[in-house]
Amino acid sequence: MKNRDQSLKLEGLQSAQNRLSSGHPVITLLSSKQASIEAGRGGEERVAEVLRNHPFPFDNHIFHDLSPSSDEKFQIDSYVMTPWYGVVLEVKNIGGVLEFKDNPPQLIRIRDDGHKDGFESPVVQLERNCECLTDWLRSRNIDLPIYGAIVLAYPKQIVACSPAKTKLLYPYLIPSFIKSIPRQIKKLDNEAFNWLSAEILNSHQRFIPKPICETYSLPFRDFHTGVRCDACGRFGMIKLRRTWYCPFCKATDNLAHQKTLLEWFLIFKRSITNMECREFLHVDDIYTANRILKSMNFPSEGAFRYHTYKVDFNLWK
Repeated sequence: MKNRDQSLKLEGLQSAQNRLSSGHPVITLLSSKQASIEAGRGGEERVAEVLRNHPFPFDNHIFHDLSPSSDEKFQIDSYVMTPWYGVVLEVKNIGGVLEFKDNPPQLIRIRDDGHKDGFESPVVQLERNCECLTDWLRSRNIDLPIYGAIVLAYPKQIVACSPAKTKLLYPYLIPSFIKSIPRQIKKLDNEAFNWLSAEILNSHQRFIPKPICETYSLPFRDFHTGVRCDACGRFGMIKLRRTWYCPFCKATDNLAHQKTLLEWFLIFKRSITNMECREFLHVDDIYTANRILKSMNFPSEGAFRYHTYKVDFNLWK
């Protein structure tokens, strides 16, 4: 029913690194954050692959990267819903030897060199997500039993100490776990099941990260400006009639401004003026910049030099 959203946070980190000099002191931190997100998404995709390749012999709808709107924000890695029950899966892709501590709740990772790292307990995350989802369902007069499990993305992840009361799985065990849950009392008829699935999709709120400059307190001047050529990776594409031209590798790209404007919103701020657009894209003509911004169908406000365009990431494809 729903695949993972494009990760704006990951795109922002990648774009920021491309526009910073290689020796910038924040590069190491951004690279580390990027690697962590990629590892997490890799684990979630492994779970999605298992669920795609396993047809269950009963009605089910599967949602990945789900954030239903509610008073309390929460995000579910994977949610499997049936007319009898729902299953929340919390996916972790953390290498090393893992120890789940219950008092206080914590996950300890022991590296090969013996160094220990502490993480928030996935047990607490899972319990919170199950509680929030249950509350969300009850607010719509739905009484559906919710089960949960922590999924370790790869069998190479070694567990020295398991959580006391929480189900721990590897991806290949997910189908048998879901099928083992009793299906005695059907809570949703076909109409209610399909209605609830549509309600879940309509309620989903995409995660919108803060701009990189705001998150890491970086000044605008630290970043390279200009349109970057996807073919050769250099900055400095030139705006021609109906296209962009790279003077280095001779490549053309009709839509190069779209990706560049996305980078602006991910790195700097959620709004842009005609002057900022010209400076960032290296476009001299005010009317050319105006046509580019209008072609993007951004919501806008103000008039003349105070005219500002704002991004709506929920509409960005």
